[in-house]
Amino acid sequence: MVPNKGTIVPTREHYAIEISQALKEDIGINPAATKTIMRWTGASDRAVKYWLNGEREPGGWHLVQLARNSDAVLHAFLHMAGRDLFEVSIELNAAQVSLARAAAIISALAPRR
Repeated sequence: MVPNKGTIVPTREHYAIEISQALKEDIGINPAATKTIMRWTGASDRAVKYWLNGEREPGGWHLVQLARNSDAVLHAFLHMAGRDLFEVSIELNAAQVSLARAAAIISALAPRR
């Protein structure tokens, strides 16, 4: 028997619901959303509908593909893994990219002297 060290491991049901909520938050529930997720993952229509309904969870490679294409899924995954600090790093990187893009636009619009 493995000693309990106080780590909380999400149940499968919790995992399925977290991913479902993340997908709904990111792209909603409609036929276009189902097709988008199918394109991202290569999964079947039925599997994607199970994921969206929180009835089943994506496994392995499908989860990787979802996290690659959906920031909400990536954040949910990091939260479930107890790696919220990485989430801050991702947000800082996104902010840095946005600021660099804004600075480039300002430079391009500024009058030349």
